[in-house]
Amino acid sequence: MWAGFIAFILAMLALDLFACGGRRAQRVPVRQALAWVLAWATLAMLFAAVMWWYLDGAFGRELANRKALEFLAGYLIEQSLSVDNMFVFVMIFGYFAVPPELQRRVLLYGVLGAIVMRATMILAGVWLVTQFAWLLYVFGVLLVVTGVKMLIFAEHQPDLEANPILRWLRGHLRVTSGFHAECFFVRQNGVLWATPMFLVLVLIEASDVVFAVDSIPAIFAVTTDPFIVFTSNIFAIMGLRALYFLLADMADRFHLLKYGLAIILLFIGGKMLAAPWLHLPIQWSLSIVAVILLVSVAASLALSSGKVSASSAEGRG
Repeated sequence: MWAGFIAFILAMLALDLFACGGRRAQRVPVRQALAWVLAWATLAMLFAAVMWWYLDGAFGRELANRKALEFLAGYLIEQSLSVDNMFVFVMIFGYFAVPPELQRRVLLYGVLGAIVMRATMILAGVWLVTQFAWLLYVFGVLLVVTGVKMLIFAEHQPDLEANPILRWLRGHLRVTSGFHAECFFVRQNGVLWATPMFLVLVLIEASDVVFAVDSIPAIFAVTTDPFIVFTSNIFAIMGLRALYFLLADMADRFHLLKYGLAIILLFIGGKMLAAPWLHLPIQWSLSIVAVILLVSVAASLALSSGKVSASSAEGRG
C-alpha cells in the first residue's frame, strides 16, 4: 500500500510537470483550477473506497470501516487547516507582486518540498507518540493555544518586512531587483544573484513547516496510523495548489474561515486532552469538523455578499 500510494503521487506530479504545462510559465484559468480541485477531491474519495475494499477483503469489515473513517476525518481536517496556507500564499505573492503566470512553478516546488518535510515529520511524530504516549497531551495543549491565538489575531496581518527569515536572506544574499522569468538564481557579470522568486520559495516552504506543526498533531486526535496520517496529509497538500488558484482572487470573501479553523483546532485539542474521560466516535468528529467548516464558509459568503449589496446600493444612491 505504501509503494502503491507513493507511485501514484509521483505519477500525478509527473503528469502535472510534463503533460499539463507545469514546465512553462502560464496563468492557471479558474476552470482548470476548479477541475483540479474536483479531481483531487474525487481521487481522495476513490482512494478511501479502494482502501476500504482491500482491507475488507484482507482483514474484515470492522477494520475496513474504521480505517476508511479515519482517512476521511484526517483528510477533512488536513484540507480545512491547509486553507490557512492559502491565505499566507496570497499574502506572500501580493507582497512580492509575483505575476500570476509565475506562481504555478514556485507552488509546484513548494508542494515537492512539503511532501518531503511532511513525510519526515509524520514518521518522527508517529515514532515519538508510540514511545511517549503523553506527547498526545502536549499536542493537545499546543492545538488549544494555537486555536486561541488564531481567534485573537484572526484580523491581524503579519508584517513580512519584519520577517526574520526574509531579513536574513536579504542580508546574506545578493538579490536582483526584479524577476527573471521562473529562475531562482541568475548570473550577472560572472556573479551569482538570487531572484525574488527564490525568496518567495523559501517563505512558502517555511510557512508549510509552521502549518505542519499544527496540522500533523491535529490528525493524531483521529489516528496514529502512519499510513493514514501520511496519505491524508499528501492528498490535502496536492489539492492545495489548485485550491489557491481557484480562490486566490476572492480570498477576502472567506475572512470568517479563520475563525472556523481556530474553532476546529480548539475542538481537536480539547478532544485530545479529554481522551481519558471522553471518547468521541470518529464519525462524530468527522461530522463536527464538517459542520464547523460549512458554517464558517456559509457565514463568510453571506457577510461578503451583504457588503457587496450595501456597496452597490450606496453607489446607486
